Amino acid sequence: MPIKQYNPTTPGKRGMTTQDFSEITTKKPLRSLLVTKTRGNGRNNQGRITVRHQGGGAKKFYRKINFKLEPGTSAVIEQIEYDPNRSARIARIKDQNNRYHYILAAQGMKQGQTITVSQEASIDNGNRLPLKNIPIGSTIHAIELTLGKGSQLVRSAGNSAQLMGIDNGYAQVRLPSGEVRLINENCQASLGVIGNEQHQNVKIGKAGRNRYKGKRPSVRGVVMNAVDHPHGGGDGGRHGVGGGKDHGAAPKTPWGQKTLGYKTRRRKSTNKYIVRSRHESKRR
Repeated sequence: MPIKQYNPTTPGKRGMTTQDFSEITTKKPLRSLLVTKTRGNGRNNQGRITVRHQGGGAKKFYRKINFKLEPGTSAVIEQIEYDPNRSARIARIKDQNNRYHYILAAQGMKQGQTITVSQEASIDNGNRLPLKNIPIGSTIHAIELTLGKGSQLVRSAGNSAQLMGIDNGYAQVRLPSGEVRLINENCQASLGVIGNEQHQNVKIGKAGRNRYKGKRPSVRGVVMNAVDHPHGGGDGGRHGVGGGKDHGAAPKTPWGQKTLGYKTRRRKSTNKYIVRSRHESKRR
């Protein structure tokens, strides 16, 4: 899917790009699958900002995505739609009981295609089946992490995981981060790569476009005063991170916590399921 370039009619549009929406087949979502979305804009119940850089943005409805399609479901893709709440495209499907669902759209999905959720489903793009029934080496997405909970892993545009092997009731899955993780072989996954793979290559072009997305401006710590940020202050003009009153120290957040190269991920409870961490994969 190519990226569309704007003509440089204004300084903001020079270099700006957008997604190609040619694969989208309808402009209107299904009303019964919409939910009103409330936004806190980064504020708590007292109205104080507790999460920075959030606020404003275009109004949007939330699309109810079915991450837990029941086994035995056979559905036909009716439309491929845009979802403002996620990077991936979504597919509107109609099952054998004439009920509608939204699912994540895999690469190559088309109108009229049939999607099957079953242990005996064919190895076709978009079909969903247990990991133990998927051939080794297959590309998968929308993976269950906890049996029966629904898709939790690999749900964003252009992403995919690979099934590496199955042993002792667990499947070894290599995630997009490079981490190899053990997942119960009865957990379900969908076949193929998630569509809209060019999403990461879109150039925003101007600050106002980020405001439409609900992102408020971020000010660099090095341009602040020393009282406002660990990177702030300093005599003699410009300086890099670690300058000012905290000269020579590791980069920090405004509250003094280390920020680059400082591991904050808590995975004590799931360490036993990680065969190879993402850090080990990057070192290779």
